[in-house]
Amino acid sequence: MKSPDSTRRIIEMLAEQHPNADTELHYRNAFELLVATILSAQSTDVRVNMVTPALFAKYPDAPALSRAKPSALEKQIVSTGFFRQKSKALLGMAQALVAEHGGQVPPSMDALTRLPGVGRKTANVVLGHALGVPGLPVDRHVLRVSNRIGIAEGDDPVKVEAQITRALPPAMWTLASDVQILHGRRVCRPKPLCQACSVRDDCDYYAHVVAKEEDRKPPAKKTTKTKPQAGAKARDPRRVRTSAR
Repeated sequence: MKSPDSTRRIIEMLAEQHPNADTELHYRNAFELLVATILSAQSTDVRVNMVTPALFAKYPDAPALSRAKPSALEKQIVSTGFFRQKSKALLGMAQALVAEHGGQVPPSMDALTRLPGVGRKTANVVLGHALGVPGLPVDRHVLRVSNRIGIAEGDDPVKVEAQITRALPPAMWTLASDVQILHGRRVCRPKPLCQACSVRDDCDYYAHVVAKEEDRKPPAKKTTKTKPQAGAKARDPRRVRTSAR
């Protein structure tokens, strides 16, 4: 794996390539972000963004959501997929917030992950983006980007989170996740766009896979144009018949 100094430099370079990487998380408070992150599981940002305005108008806080009828809540979130499972998680989460935390979102990993439907990735999103507590969410994009570049090794999100957080100061944890997520969406896709990558020269995948494949490609054949013989007239292409009639 890369050294801490190299990891920090790589994250800073990715931040330059993807400025304002956290602007997609535009929710007003920790409760809204927590709800939206639960809804985003196995769904697209577009679908979640279409649902949340009406959802928060009806259920603006945990006490309101805790009193929701499951059938009514399911109808509002059906387009996000897995709506019954998500409805159960949202109701359980809201009821736990009311019963155990006075309706407020707690600013700790342990307390958040004890809430129904809240895993470590969701907790890190809320901590880092809404509560000012350093957190590094690891999703499929962070796994792919960090392993390809070489700042982490393995496919266990918890272990990858630990590797990256050991290499970076806490103030960079949330940024490191944000820029890798965007880089994975825009550049380091399953079929990567390496020519558009700002950290290509530091990337293990590019050095050991992409560059070697490019070296193995046969050189393009040069085409030579034949010169007309001396005294021969060039034929007018308009007079050449291509088929018999």
